[in-house]
Amino acid sequence: MELAGLDIVVIALVLFVIVTLFAGIKTVPQGYQYTVERFGRYTRTLEPGLNFITPYVNRIGAKLNVMEQVLDIPQQEVITRDNASVASDAVAFYQILNAAQAAYQVANLQHAIINLTMTNIRSVMGSMDLDELLSNRDKINDQLLRVVDEAAHPWGVKITRVEIKDIAPPKDLVDSMARQMKAEREKRAQVLEAEGARNAQILRAEGAKQSAILEAEGTREAAFRDAEARERLAEAEAKATKMVSEAIAAGNVQAINYFVAQKYTEAMASIGKANNAKIVLMPMEASSLIGSLGGIGAIAREVFGGDGSAAQPVNTPRARQTTPVTTASTPAFRNPFDTPPQGT
Repeated sequence: MELAGLDIVVIALVLFVIVTLFAGIKTVPQGYQYTVERFGRYTRTLEPGLNFITPYVNRIGAKLNVMEQVLDIPQQEVITRDNASVASDAVAFYQILNAAQAAYQVANLQHAIINLTMTNIRSVMGSMDLDELLSNRDKINDQLLRVVDEAAHPWGVKITRVEIKDIAPPKDLVDSMARQMKAEREKRAQVLEAEGARNAQILRAEGAKQSAILEAEGTREAAFRDAEARERLAEAEAKATKMVSEAIAAGNVQAINYFVAQKYTEAMASIGKANNAKIVLMPMEASSLIGSLGGIGAIAREVFGGDGSAAQPVNTPRARQTTPVTTASTPAFRNPFDTPPQGT
């Protein structure tokens, strides 16, 4: 069956309508934006989803990814302010906010961002010393982000982050820095050791001071107590002497005999207790001390009496003593408190 001319025309029109419909329907995926051009001039931007354009008059100009993207910044040599050469690389994160500006304000957007970032890395890092460069990486990132984002703003692009990945000084410079760090650590160790020794000496001095103070206070307290004891002993001696003096003044001569006998006995006891006293030579008879002790017993009996009551004063042994009589075999017994006879 042959088609007539009218049928061919109808079929051609149907096909034309179908092709026109397909040409006017555009589907934009999520995360992308398409620009629409009419006879080569930008007219509008298609958002994600189903869109319609005028076929044969409008066409799709640029298909742009509006998701955040990352660019690897190549490594480059940078000269610092103190003429140190370092190698540095970085990464940059950006996002297209205005598809029309990104498509028509700059050619090859990614290449432009890479070169812009590299140029500003040299500018920012070249204005710092090496020590500042190695210790202030966050400061470098902040400055780069601010400068690059401001420069890329007319392109409809937002620079979200710029990060320095690595800063590599030359090997000889790294060795010098290692020696410097070692010297600094040794210096700090010596300073800490010196401070520890100084603190130890201070603490020892403080301890010696406190010990001396406590020792001095103890010596003072001991001296005070010793003086107090001597004072009380002197008071007791003075009181005893006063009592003996009063007894003598009252006519009781036995008191002085008792006092002298007591002192005599104490002196003999001290001589006997001496450490270096091995042999004691007495310039008196041994019976003299026995006689003294007997005189003391007699005095006590006369003073207190046999029944515990005080007895009346009696005449002194000196008053009753007669001229000693000696024999050829028995030595004369003499009271050490009596006055030796004249002419003996």
